[in-house]
Amino acid sequence: MTGAPSLAACLRSLRAVVFDTDGVVTDSAGLHAAAWKGAFDPCLAGLAGQRPFDPVDDYLHHVDGRSRLDGAAAFLESRGLDLPLGGPDDPPGTGTVWAVTARKDQLFTAGLRAQGVTAWPGTVRLLHALRDARVPRAAASASRHATELLSGAGVLPLFEAVVDGNEARRLRLPGKPDPALFLEAARRLGVPPRDTAVVEDALAGVEAGRRGGFGLVVGVDRSAGPAGSAALRRFGADVVVTDPGELLLSGEG
Repeated sequence: MTGAPSLAACLRSLRAVVFDTDGVVTDSAGLHAAAWKGAFDPCLAGLAGQRPFDPVDDYLHHVDGRSRLDGAAAFLESRGLDLPLGGPDDPPGTGTVWAVTARKDQLFTAGLRAQGVTAWPGTVRLLHALRDARVPRAAASASRHATELLSGAGVLPLFEAVVDGNEARRLRLPGKPDPALFLEAARRLGVPPRDTAVVEDALAGVEAGRRGGFGLVVGVDRSAGPAGSAALRRFGADVVVTDPGELLLSGEG
């Protein structure tokens, strides 16, 4: 008879877990990538030698896990585009970096309202098992929509703390790969980083977990390809899984 699932050995010595949101808890990374493509491609249109934004490779290497402003600046720089920074009141468009981020947010919000998001079932199982084991849980994301996403997916009550992009801006926390978001989440749980695990799918986020001195950095590679796994390990992941549910063991009754 199968009993309740138990935590994998790598988690048992730790006292808290901090989760990234997009791609780890919620199935929303594709929605972000599509919005970025809609924002970036007009910047690239008509420029000699420029290919469209790749929603897989460009997303993973330049914008995934970063704040909107940092991600936009990183991608545009990678293509040799030197747009003026502009300001947060710039309307959606292509004239400034802030305008590009406003267009991305506009497209993402429209997609979110039209499609909604769901939570990854394996992650939900892990969250329930952690709660049953009385292991504190937090979500940390550079996205201003993270709390909204968690609520819409029905998993917000499974977290004891959320540090989203709005909180990062209020507290003036630098974005990943700086570990500030994760460190703030661990602080709110009252557990030192060395006793806390980070679960993250973005290279910048994995690097942030390593730089923050967290006791375990779990990389999530939903592509299940050797290149993705190798990159996550290179940036600092101790363990790589294709789904956080792999961190559970079936209990035998």
